[in-house]
Amino acid sequence: MSADTRLQDHRTVWDIKPVLREIYGDYHKFILVALGENGPILDIGAGSGHFRSMSDQVISLDILSAPWVDVVGDAEALPFADASISGIAMLDVLHHLPSPMSFLNEAKRVLKPGGRIAMIEPGITPLSWLFFHFLHQEDVDMSVDPMADQPPIVADDPFASNQGLPTLLFARDRHRKRFAAALPELSITQRRWLSLWAYPLSGGFKRWSLIPAVSVAPILAVEKIMLPILGPLMGFRLAVVLERS
Repeated sequence: MSADTRLQDHRTVWDIKPVLREIYGDYHKFILVALGENGPILDIGAGSGHFRSMSDQVISLDILSAPWVDVVGDAEALPFADASISGIAMLDVLHHLPSPMSFLNEAKRVLKPGGRIAMIEPGITPLSWLFFHFLHQEDVDMSVDPMADQPPIVADDPFASNQGLPTLLFARDRHRKRFAAALPELSITQRRWLSLWAYPLSGGFKRWSLIPAVSVAPILAVEKIMLPILGPLMGFRLAVVLERS
């Protein structure tokens, strides 16, 4: 697939927006700590490519070509040998995939025993649903089966999505139990809500922000204290760590 200007647009916003770097830098640190640095780390959906700077173990993969992407490939057909990857990093990727379960089966195949997937995705709570549904350009559909192939609107464009998929799959008991039965080799070792205020006020990869960069660190410090109580009601992000048995 040819180069896509949206990747370059994201990289440009990253370079000019310190608020974004502060918030996503915190996400990157969480993912790297969860994975460790015990071998090759595959950054799926590398996007603007900045997770690669966190470790020399990182291999960046995206379905779109860009100068900072090491491998152009499909998350549902990974071009890697069995048991060759120690960790998989994903930031805002799973909810874009046409078949999340096809990817997770591929991840199981390429991960070494004990290897992990660490992902941060949109999390759907009572407050975040209002924001994502009315103010965000990506869809939220909580009525779908997250273990089934998704409708063509998600399948046709790598930037199309259903932001509800990760919450349905990992934070709803009925689907989480189905997932555990379907893929017992991938166990959920960590699941937590993230991002109460800093992320939505930052504007994400939009050029605007309602908060200055200097305020991000203290806001995140307060969030970490409040998240155990407020996360299920107000969290905008869901972090999940899976481990290959």
